[in-house]
Amino acid sequence: MAERTGGGLERIRALIARKFRLDCSSAAVWWLLHRHGWSWQCPARRALERDEQAVGLWKRDAWPQVE
Repeated sequence: MAERTGGGLERIRALIARKFRLDCSSAAVWWLLHRHGWSWQCPARRALERDEQAVGLWKRDAWPQVE
């Protein structure tokens, strides 16, 4: 499965292992993502409508609260 995903599931799997000290298979990661309606895929390019100033403000103000 990792060959098809370009290592995306492996990166998510490593993140889960690091954050939650939980070792699971790539298939389990795919299943969890799919179950919640998420995808391992990243966008190929940035959105044309992206507002860099708004993103910067969000990273400064909202992201620390999320972490």
